[in-house]
Amino acid sequence: MLVLTRRANESIVIGDDITITILAVTPSGVRVGIDAPRDKRINRAEIVVAVSDANREALQAAADETAESLLLDVLGRTGAGR
Repeated sequence: MLVLTRRANESIVIGDDITITILAVTPSGVRVGIDAPRDKRINRAEIVVAVSDANREALQAAADETAESLLLDVLGRTGAGR
């Protein structure tokens, strides 16, 4: 990880087309501005983690429902459980 020290109104350039500028530093946090092409996705890390977790849970729930449905179908065809 590269660690840099920047003050308000100072920037960091990434590649040829992304500029990160420190807009303000306050006791409650740092305001950051990002200038990047529209085709670049920029997300807060906690949002990416939350979406990934939700997708994983939905996939697991769908797999559980599919497995249950298959089991019930097999049990129904074999006459088991009657």
